[in-house]
Amino acid sequence: MEKLIGRDNEKKKLTKILNSKQAEFLAIYGRRRVGKTFLIREFFRKKQPYFELVGQNNSDLKSQLGNFYNSITDAFKPDLPIKKPENWKEAFSILTKLIKSQKRGKIIIFFDELPWLATRRSGLLEALDHEWNCTWSQIENLKLIVCGSAASWMLEKLIHSKGGLYNRVTDVIHLKPFTLGESNRFLKSKGIKLKAMQVLELYMVMGGIPYYLNQIEKGKSAAQVINSLCFNEEGLLFTEFSRLFESLFDSADGHYKIIRQIAKKGNNIRRNDLLELTGHKSGGGFKKKIQELKMSGFIKEIVPYGKKTRDMTIKIVDEYTLFYLQWIEPLQLKASMVNSKFWLNAVKHPKYQTWSGYAYEAVCMKHIDNILNALEIESISGEIGCWQFISPKGSEKQGAQIDMLIDRFDNTINVCEIKFSNEPFVIDKTYAKNLSKKIDVFEETTKTKKQIFLTMITTFGAKKNMYSEDLVDSEVTLDDLLKP
Repeated sequence: MEKLIGRDNEKKKLTKILNSKQAEFLAIYGRRRVGKTFLIREFFRKKQPYFELVGQNNSDLKSQLGNFYNSITDAFKPDLPIKKPENWKEAFSILTKLIKSQKRGKIIIFFDELPWLATRRSGLLEALDHEWNCTWSQIENLKLIVCGSAASWMLEKLIHSKGGLYNRVTDVIHLKPFTLGESNRFLKSKGIKLKAMQVLELYMVMGGIPYYLNQIEKGKSAAQVINSLCFNEEGLLFTEFSRLFESLFDSADGHYKIIRQIAKKGNNIRRNDLLELTGHKSGGGFKKKIQELKMSGFIKEIVPYGKKTRDMTIKIVDEYTLFYLQWIEPLQLKASMVNSKFWLNAVKHPKYQTWSGYAYEAVCMKHIDNILNALEIESISGEIGCWQFISPKGSEKQGAQIDMLIDRFDNTINVCEIKFSNEPFVIDKTYAKNLSKKIDVFEETTKTKKQIFLTMITTFGAKKNMYSEDLVDSEVTLDDLLKP
């Protein structure tokens, strides 16, 4: 348990399930490498009997059943030989007999990567439905846990199933990446003590994915780590992207096309424009892919302030995906450019400023709670989104964009300007004029009568000068984002 950094809400839920006096059926989902298996193993590893079956991607039924046989023998250590099952109905029947032979204690049954086990025509879901309804749900000390990285599959086939498993799941955990604060705690638990800016740079590249963070070596700077993992042909993150998508989605080419178009359009594209650019028809195929990308944590749909659902924009919120498309993919066909100093040189490139801006904005969107707490408005915050005005052709009106907008219940709006910088951000005369104009355009276009407060969300705060004193009403810094 001491190895489980963060995951406080999840640990409370697992404790409740473990102590429950009835059979429990828990479904846990989250993107690949986020730590689902580690969470369950660490929490339940000392409980006996503990049965775990791990699904294999692209494996046939015979191999999966062979793994089942080996796992059940290891977990229950039966006195008499067990017949190798020929199908899942037989397999679960054997498992039921062994479960019933246990006279005391909690019985943990864990199916890891269920989507890889429940392949088409395997019959697993039907057998699982039958065994749970007829037998397992009546065994008070049984705790059934199923896990999967393919979020859309888990939701469609299991959690929100309209078929045989409808309403069978008793609880759900959506395991998300670590926050900045949790990532920092994780690194410290490994003896890695980095300054806030170093932790942020690593987070903007790999997000809060525990498996990626676990690759970081003590005594290495963020730049050294990034160069080793991302710009080395043998580095984990150099080739991780294709493995990631292909393990999550059937026919991943369509998902690739969508995600690349979002990145090309400055990581902010209207849904209708994306539909047109990817050549999809407005129908089930496109909608399903968007849903799968969203539920797997790669993108976020945002309805701009004052707009309708049809005007929603889409952004990439997975840090590694954004970094890969911007930096790694262009180099994969240019192996000669990959070297030990690539990232040290890249930070001097203008493209770095563009990427770091998008990446820091993605980080901020994941730390809304920290921002609200820093502003002391968590109890009065309402809708949180963004806003953009594109000036019509031929119009003299100036366009404007707001990175984050907090529409509060007290007749007030926080207009948030998000800026990444390696030092205190300087608001000069030109920038101050642009900020003032942006707010004017927002008030004029939306016709809002609400009080407007300008909030700067930066890394080290805004440098105090006459312009910041005049314009800025409140600030949020990196230190606020790092708080638990």
